[in-house]
Amino acid sequence: MSEHVTTAAELFDAIGAGYEEAFGRPPMVAAAVRDLLAVLPPQARVLDVGSGTGRPVAADLAAAGHRVTGIDVSAEMVRIAREQVPGAEFVHADVREWESAPATWNAVCAFFPFLQMTRAETGQVLASAARWLVSGGRFALVTVPADLEDVPVDFLGHQVRVTSFPADALAGLVRASGLEVTDTRAETFAPDQPGAQPEEHLLIMARKPGK
Repeated sequence: MSEHVTTAAELFDAIGAGYEEAFGRPPMVAAAVRDLLAVLPPQARVLDVGSGTGRPVAADLAAAGHRVTGIDVSAEMVRIAREQVPGAEFVHADVREWESAPATWNAVCAFFPFLQMTRAETGQVLASAARWLVSGGRFALVTVPADLEDVPVDFLGHQVRVTSFPADALAGLVRASGLEVTDTRAETFAPDQPGAQPEEHLLIMARKPGK
């Protein structure tokens, strides 16, 4: 009998608010939000993929007057986000199956949702995000860069399987989706959780060609 693989929905339903307690406001995520706030037009439409508890990303963007929609595969995370950030909309959905009309969003954020997707699914979602953006729209991604594919790891007391890319390979995948990479940055982050190991966080900012 094969060992059960914890899905992203099961993981984040179980972790709930504990995720925000452990990870708080990672500096690379805060930097990405600041960069977006500096370039977005007033009342921009922003899609937050893997919106989690709604904080800090959706909360900060909504507080600045932007129209934010968060989507998350975890029903529990969506429940928490709706409670914590009433100024944004949150949808319980899997981005791998969710669809939006082309040229709908001024910005798409993707902070850590790819770690439990296959490499093929990551490419698919990046292509979708590029299609959903308006011309000149912005894309912001933060992840843990590594040459890993379907590797078992312990995450906040749960066994999960993780896939990622080296930084250069992921930037290349963003470009292959049709976006222009405008900035990349990386730094080490130490979660505020007993026993948690420091990890590298990679920020990739990109833009859809056009006006």
